[in-house]
Amino acid sequence: MRDKKIVFLVIGILILFTISSYAETKKLKQIGRYTLVRIKGSVPTTEVMKILIDKYAGDIKYGFDLAGCGDLYFPFIEQIKTASFEEKELAIGDKLMWMLFRSHGKVKIVEDIEWAGKKPLQVFSFVVKKGFKHYEFIIPKPCGNISLRKVEEIIPDAICDIQIDPDKANINDPITVDMCGTQHAKSMEVEVFDPEGAKITTKSLSSESAKWQTKFDKPGEYNFKAKAINFEGKSSINPCEAKTYINYPPICKLWTTCLPCEDYVGRPITFDASNSTDPDGEVVKADFEITDEEGKVIDTYSDSDKPFTWDKIFNKPGVYTITCVATDDFGAISQPAKIDMEVTQKRSYFLVEGGPLLARGSHGPYGFGRIGFLYEIIPNKLDFILSGGGALAFKSEPWKSFFMANMLLDVHVGPAFFGGGAGFATKVKETRDSDALLIGNAGIDLFDNFTTKGALFFEVHAPVGKDRSFSDHHKLLLGFRLLF
Repeated sequence: MRDKKIVFLVIGILILFTISSYAETKKLKQIGRYTLVRIKGSVPTTEVMKILIDKYAGDIKYGFDLAGCGDLYFPFIEQIKTASFEEKELAIGDKLMWMLFRSHGKVKIVEDIEWAGKKPLQVFSFVVKKGFKHYEFIIPKPCGNISLRKVEEIIPDAICDIQIDPDKANINDPITVDMCGTQHAKSMEVEVFDPEGAKITTKSLSSESAKWQTKFDKPGEYNFKAKAINFEGKSSINPCEAKTYINYPPICKLWTTCLPCEDYVGRPITFDASNSTDPDGEVVKADFEITDEEGKVIDTYSDSDKPFTWDKIFNKPGVYTITCVATDDFGAISQPAKIDMEVTQKRSYFLVEGGPLLARGSHGPYGFGRIGFLYEIIPNKLDFILSGGGALAFKSEPWKSFFMANMLLDVHVGPAFFGGGAGFATKVKETRDSDALLIGNAGIDLFDNFTTKGALFFEVHAPVGKDRSFSDHHKLLLGFRLLF
């Protein structure tokens, strides 16, 4: 039993000694005995690399796999073709992570090496980059053994890039902030400043989400100041700013030739937007719209030629709203300018009328003329007429010229009208007296321009009184009436 314990103790000591031996750094005192590829002295670096790549590519890959660095093989092969080689000295005591060498025709690897020669070792040094790591490889000049000296993690500075699209826009148009061109950034940050220089927002972005869309509801120049933060938390130092300009919308000013618009049915009314302005451009269009009391659109007009006016004729009376918006040379639209107006129809007219007249009593021929006043009690439905004038006799004695006056009510049915009333006429003969009259008339409108009208009418005068028979004392008139 005692012998077994001694055996186990010896075995344990041997194991610890073996582990300790493996853990120790290997001392490399000479070079050139076990060469991966034989390199003589100062052979040009490009030739050394050509030999390594063309002739020993398979051995190199095998060696990288042995070292557990198979993922470095392709970057090594690609970058070594154009690498910048530096001649260095490996000082006594400098260490290598591993070295590839050849023994008995086979590629092998030794790890954790310390140069322990009598003098510094002459080597070629070059760096292979993969990701954020820099791998320094050395090749001793006499033997061409590939060695990994050290690995450094180099976190590059972030390079900030910001693009704004568009660089000029209208209010509430989408503005795209694009930082996709930023390099080596873990995160990005954008600060936005309004036209007065006040910061209005800060937005955080990432490489996976490097775009952001915003909009502005006020005009002026907005500035974007950005920075990128690398994987060490260091902010970029390169200038990274951009700006966009939000166009000022035009200001619409609307004016009209009448307010109030009394008696303007049928007459042109001018709507004028010529005094509209744009703070940073010019007005290029005015759009007019007319709505009735119920909000129904009854007419529109667009004018792209200065002075931006519209002459409109209303055919019906009513309360209307006229709205105008102006558009500038960048497409911005103004706030609406509005005018509420009542357009009334003309109801009072002066009249002039005349024509032939026959007075019963062997029918004396006359020509008559009257002036007067017409008022539309109900437009186009019921008129009140008051007129007076004279009749000129075309025959001599006993006929004589006389004066007459009328007061009538006329009812319209479309263009036709009829009605009646009372009148007065002085005597048509010396043997007669003046007459009080009952009057009937009928006619038809020939034209109606709202402000002027014309009609043809027929009129019958019947005398009032017991001694005034209709057959002997009536008058017949055919006339033309002009209202204005």
